[in-house]
Amino acid sequence: MIRAYKFLMRPTVGQAAALGEMLRDHCSLYNAALQERRDAYRHTSKTSIKYGTQSAQLKEIRAFDPERQGRWSFSSQQATLRRLDKAFAAFFRRIKAGDTPGYPRFRGVNWFDTVDFPKDGDGCRWGSTPHDPVTRVRFQGVGHVKVNQHRPVVGKVKTVSVKREGRRWYVVLTAEQTQPEPLPATGSVVGIDMGIASFLTTSDGEHVDNPRHARKAAAKLEAAQQQLSRFGRVRGDKRTGNHQRAVRRVADLHRKARRRRLDHAHKTALGLIRDHDLIAHEDLKIRDMVRTVAPKPDPKGEGVFLPNGAGAKRGLNRSISDAGWGVFLTILTSKAESAGRAVIAVDPRNTSRTCPECGHVAKENRPTQEKFHCVSCGHQAHADHVGALNVLRAGLVRRDAYPA
Repeated sequence: MIRAYKFLMRPTVGQAAALGEMLRDHCSLYNAALQERRDAYRHTSKTSIKYGTQSAQLKEIRAFDPERQGRWSFSSQQATLRRLDKAFAAFFRRIKAGDTPGYPRFRGVNWFDTVDFPKDGDGCRWGSTPHDPVTRVRFQGVGHVKVNQHRPVVGKVKTVSVKREGRRWYVVLTAEQTQPEPLPATGSVVGIDMGIASFLTTSDGEHVDNPRHARKAAAKLEAAQQQLSRFGRVRGDKRTGNHQRAVRRVADLHRKARRRRLDHAHKTALGLIRDHDLIAHEDLKIRDMVRTVAPKPDPKGEGVFLPNGAGAKRGLNRSISDAGWGVFLTILTSKAESAGRAVIAVDPRNTSRTCPECGHVAKENRPTQEKFHCVSCGHQAHADHVGALNVLRAGLVRRDAYPA
């Protein structure tokens, strides 16, 4: 199995400048390759350029520009070209599927934050100073950079990536590991119902509070964004010192909320994995759930629109994004694989409208957001608890129908 590790780097001033130049030059390569593809297709011949053609040009590009493109790892530049090739592959796949295509866009320097090295030892070296008590990673053109390695790396390192987040630099590793020993069986199974009022509710009746990290930071973020809005939209190298500090302030607040949300997801998932052999959850289509409401034209007047509840839907979308259901479910599935636990996704339709006692399904069974009252048998309970019970039942049915 493959596991990822993310460590904070402590580059010197010169190394940080070199890392920034590496990102800048890879961004320039990405944009140039994109421009070449656009120009070739706009030609009357409708030429389609692939990764192989552009990768073959790297040798000449490096020889022509040795002080910039020639400084960096050849394989990392190939990885940047592969990233563009994957963007075009996804573009054509969406066209074929009838989805909104989204043509690949040019990247600004501040929006290109990652450089990949496909193989440890080719342009980079993890643990480059084995006799040094401080862990270091070496990058071609940068040098040996200190790493704050807060946990051991198990297995053989396969790929290495450099990632910039604000003013911080991280190294991301992927390591190939043998399948770890599964956790001891507990004999317990559970279903979970994701929500807004409570982050999740288990079939055992336990409610996990929704921390609402973005909402707690809303006041500070609003003030920071108002301060940032006083500056005009200019290029990054044209910003004043106050402008740059305002940008960093907004980015720091967003990063803090994101890291807190990630920490909460890890701890919640770990508790479920340790206590249960099987975890059933709703197969949520989160991207569809947070779509904006379509406008509602007024048939009586051209250019006039009727109320469509967009304001309320916008607030709901913000709450769903703040809860981070998608991140949590991804982490839960990953931890379950390592621990030898089973995670089953079930159809979420009518899970909170089906009576767990008599099986009656009706919209009227849920008169309020929290209350469940069956109109057939009179059973009463918390709606989220009912949803979790039905999710667990559906998960057990799927497990029995498709045994591992």
